[in-house]
Amino acid sequence: MKEKIIEFDPLIEGILIKRYKRFLADIKLETGEIVTAHCANTGPMKGLLSEGAKVRMSISPSPSRKLPFTWEQVCVLDTNKKEVWVGINTLFANKLIKKVIEKNLLKEIIGEIETIKSEVAYGKDKKSRIDLFLTPKSSNPDKRNIYIEVKNTTWITKNIALFPDTVTKRGQKHLIELKELIPESKSVLVPCITRKDADFFAPGDEADPLYGRLFRESSSEGMITIPCSFIFHKDHVTWNGIKPLK
Repeated sequence: MKEKIIEFDPLIEGILIKRYKRFLADIKLETGEIVTAHCANTGPMKGLLSEGAKVRMSISPSPSRKLPFTWEQVCVLDTNKKEVWVGINTLFANKLIKKVIEKNLLKEIIGEIETIKSEVAYGKDKKSRIDLFLTPKSSNPDKRNIYIEVKNTTWITKNIALFPDTVTKRGQKHLIELKELIPESKSVLVPCITRKDADFFAPGDEADPLYGRLFRESSSEGMITIPCSFIFHKDHVTWNGIKPLK
């Protein structure tokens, strides 16, 4: 039995009609009603935007929200034509990784952790914000602070998860800044693989060759990469382990 990382209210299912203006998606509910959902993913979402695909949404009761629905998951077929649910909400990735750390599932790599803070300013003139900033417990043999950059990873080729799926100036900048933290601090890149059909992780050289080059440079300087994999369900997400680099 795989460990549950996060539980939530059962998501609402529907059928994707189209995604447009990056942040919007029209979805047909089981009742036949068509609703517009917020799409919290600005990327091209390679391989995920098939018209007629099954999708899942959360709903917010907040009266201040213009769009109560948020698109959370999409169903695709793996190489064996079996259904795989993919988490597409990029804002959810940080929550998942924080939970994984709290559950000590990365302890063998980063040691025991005392504190976890989100969105801490760092880098040149403190103009960037790291996704997760960790301080080690006194029992941790490595006393350095840990800076973790999380990347929601949905693109897959065969059985290899790839990030990025488009040119990312922001992602390139993050790699440079992570490298500059070494050796005084510990730099960690966490590809958050939000689908169960990936056996490996690799940088998306085809989509962004410069990102691939910077990834290798930072890795050679000591940046640690921990590809974390998850399985998405209608009302929870389970841990699917750490995948090796390809």
